[in-house]
Amino acid sequence: MNKLAKIDAAICRYYKSSLTVSEELTEAILYSINGGGKRIRPLLLLEVLEGFGVILNEAHFDLAAALEMIHTGSLIHDDLPIMDNDDYRRGRLTNHKQFDEVTAILAGDGLFLDAFGLVAQASLPSKIKIQLIHHLSLASGTSGMVGGQMLDMKGENQNLNSSQLSAIHANKTGKLLAYPFLAAAIVAEQAEHICQQLWQVGLLVGHAFQIRDDILDVTASFEDIGKTPQKDLAAEKVTYPSLLGLEQSYFVLNDTLDQALAIFRTLESEIDFKPQTIIKMIEGLRLNA
Repeated sequence: MNKLAKIDAAICRYYKSSLTVSEELTEAILYSINGGGKRIRPLLLLEVLEGFGVILNEAHFDLAAALEMIHTGSLIHDDLPIMDNDDYRRGRLTNHKQFDEVTAILAGDGLFLDAFGLVAQASLPSKIKIQLIHHLSLASGTSGMVGGQMLDMKGENQNLNSSQLSAIHANKTGKLLAYPFLAAAIVAEQAEHICQQLWQVGLLVGHAFQIRDDILDVTASFEDIGKTPQKDLAAEKVTYPSLLGLEQSYFVLNDTLDQALAIFRTLESEIDFKPQTIIKMIEGLRLNA
């Protein structure tokens, strides 16, 4: 079974082993979980762990699955009419269109909270789980993703500058993408300065990921991205292409990825870290103008 299948199996195993209060709610949760997606965040976590020489086990896939649960919950909420108002996600109907708005809200809520239960029961040392849960809360809650979403909603129809736009995306997108790098370092019991370097790599990757997403919103088709293109344009949101132009956005994307890769190459020379696979994943985020 490959990594993607094991991530999905960990999520399904959690819901099969949990007390089911509402079959319809579980159905809605699994509808979005099983809707596809690249699983970039959990895969980054697993690949960084392997870069440290960690042999992957069920606990690591539980942690990766919990990260995907929070990400999927955020997508369900992002698509709601009161938020980004999209009918499609990953090439099929969004959760509130397949079911209804109340079910979609509760499905997102369930995924956010269930993720912490999955980490808590993972077979890892308690001191490590406490750190993982603490940093996952910071990355996904009001100090991270949720806070960034608030900034994003309040930034609609506003003339934002580059610093304001960066603050939105560093929190809304960046911190949850930085988490897998930090979490892998925590699980591998790396020194504090290594954890900090990996957090910085993650923030750079998160920044690049958002620029990439903004470029694709302008340049890609529904078939390419599996959701309605040019939604940000229609909502009059400030994006990197609208602020910097497409050409400069491509440049900043690639420069940001170069900075992340430089840190990995430094780690490779300083400690016993094998970054080849993770470098290949990061290189895959590049776009050609």
